Amino acid sequence: MRHTQGRGHELATARHRVRLFSLVLLGLFALALNNSLVACRPVAGQARDIAARRVRVVATTTIVADAVREVGGDRVEIVTLMGPGIDPHLYKASEGDVLRLASADVIFYNGLHLEGKMGHVLARVGERVPTVAVAERIDPALLRRPPEFEGAYDPHVWFDVRLWMIAVEGVRDGLIAVDPTHAAVYQANAERYLAELDELDRWVRHEAANIPPERRVLITAHDAFGYFARAYGFEVYGLQGVSTAAEAGVADVQALADLIVERRIPAIFVETSVPPRFIEAVQEAVRARGFEVRIGGQLYSDALGDPGTPAGTYVGMVRSNVETIVQALAGEG
Repeated sequence: MRHTQGRGHELATARHRVRLFSLVLLGLFALALNNSLVACRPVAGQARDIAARRVRVVATTTIVADAVREVGGDRVEIVTLMGPGIDPHLYKASEGDVLRLASADVIFYNGLHLEGKMGHVLARVGERVPTVAVAERIDPALLRRPPEFEGAYDPHVWFDVRLWMIAVEGVRDGLIAVDPTHAAVYQANAERYLAELDELDRWVRHEAANIPPERRVLITAHDAFGYFARAYGFEVYGLQGVSTAAEAGVADVQALADLIVERRIPAIFVETSVPPRFIEAVQEAVRARGFEVRIGGQLYSDALGDPGTPAGTYVGMVRSNVETIVQALAGEG
């Protein structure tokens, strides 16, 4: 008994030390944030200073950064906090991220709680540095409100190309606000890019028409493709919810397996920013029911592909996803 009590005391002491260490780290993090904001307080003549150099931009995700790059062109110098394959729902800002945010001329992020764990940091930095939540420019009447998201909006707006065009306009206006001297550059770049996105939207609709309507069922690891489904005529089912912060349970796997067998769905998809084990569990559950569903390929959901690859840009990512989906669902099952 004494040994048990001693062990319990050791565990309690260890837990106390962990809590104390966490509080110290949190305090240091807050101090670094405050010091960075004070040091980077805007000064008179900043607009003239920006006009004579490139605009320092920090973007949270690769998707947002790509829009800034297209509109800003040679006028911007971009730091992206989350690289390829990073899940923004779970990302936590480091002290280095705080310093990068605080030293920016302008910050662009998706918003609508996509960067969930960074929300408080972005709000605090936004008191000193211009911030633009590009998805929050979209009329709320056009946004999805999944019941399980507790009244919030689905942040994955980029899967509807026409909605993402509105976000691009937000990037344009944000750059003009901090660098009005070069407004004509940003307007021209945005006009060119919006025309490219308009063409992309028409291409997606044409490709989706190659899939028979009864086969337009898209099953992925998490519910990121709702806007895609609504815009281009698909049903979509995600094993996890809108945010990957919610783990899927056994009941979710079994329910999805039943749906696949009942509908004779030929393929399901993994995502680059979500571990494949979730979809592989569904595949195994389907196999246990005597039906084979194949992994139709890998889709880019919350992040672009590696730089220099076809999916390393927003346009390339959309094309890659659509080609993967069409190839998996349009043929004979």
